[in-house]
Amino acid sequence: MNEIPTTMKAMLLKGHGGLDQYEWRDDWPVPEPGPSEILIKVGACGLNNTDVNTRTGWYSKAVAGGTDEASECAAGADDPSWGGKAVEFPRIQGADAVGVVVSVGAGADPDLLRKRVMVDAWLRDWDDPENRDRAGYFGSEADGGFAEYAKVHWRNAVAVECELSDAELATFSCSYSTAEGMLARANVTSDDTVLVPGASGGVGGALIQLSKRRGARVIALASESKHADVAELEPDLILPRSPGNLREALGSEKVTVAADVVGGPMWHQIIDALERGGRYACSGAIAGPIVSFDLRSLYLRDLTFCGSTVISPEVFPNVVRYIERNEIRPLIGATYPLSELPAAQLAFLEKSRAGNIVVTT
Repeated sequence: MNEIPTTMKAMLLKGHGGLDQYEWRDDWPVPEPGPSEILIKVGACGLNNTDVNTRTGWYSKAVAGGTDEASECAAGADDPSWGGKAVEFPRIQGADAVGVVVSVGAGADPDLLRKRVMVDAWLRDWDDPENRDRAGYFGSEADGGFAEYAKVHWRNAVAVECELSDAELATFSCSYSTAEGMLARANVTSDDTVLVPGASGGVGGALIQLSKRRGARVIALASESKHADVAELEPDLILPRSPGNLREALGSEKVTVAADVVGGPMWHQIIDALERGGRYACSGAIAGPIVSFDLRSLYLRDLTFCGSTVISPEVFPNVVRYIERNEIRPLIGATYPLSELPAAQLAFLEKSRAGNIVVTT
């Protein structure tokens, strides 16, 4: 294996704000893994809403708009991370890192050396892995994968054996573990019909595939220009993103679960579409986090609401096994070189393509 260099190429986030907060460096120090850590030579890393939200400070309570509206109003806020603590800068973002392990610490699993791995982005206290209060996120509370090399606790790396490329594998980690966590919280089974707003996005596509894997019926909402791409994931029904009257558009369909990362103006229609006793799972609000709600809809119809952020430790290894068994497949919208990350994130925000956007080193 080639000698590990002392410096690397990396995209740094200097602070909250616009895309000009990114700085390309070709002389950034290669991280040194601690005793329980490994060093990964990154091949590819996927983009996610968390990257945008952290850059803009969208997690701040000062923000009321969607994820593409926060750059100016949130900059400088004191609570702009998902966990409510200020982000430390400079920060290397990127949660969905895929690559080869090139070094292992003295206390790490030596069998990982030279293995291709996917990174589980949830940083845990591995002495108490179910403790959500101690959880952090790769690329947020610690430097992530928008660089040639990244370090992580060895238990956050899962070896993967399949024929997919690094770029294809980099579409899975955040989106699919988020989606699987939502479906687990909502206890989705083959008896359910799952409504998926934002079905053309990374999490949306993951929700379609993982719901189908559980045997559920799936109804997808997506822009009509993306229906052909969404259809490749084989939902049972595809409707326009904003169908006017959602309840009427559903016809005789009986929605038992709504798995939502969109929120915004359609939110009340999504809730009204649920059958009595239905479940609503939320892990995002890209169209806007502030909604109005009639509490009578909640209690008179026996609905259950659940938020889903920190997932259980077994979720990510399960997703990797689904990949290896060809039970789920990637959907790439575009790839960019790492040096063009700002352009990649702009394309991500424009949402002109179905699927995930990935940068490669």
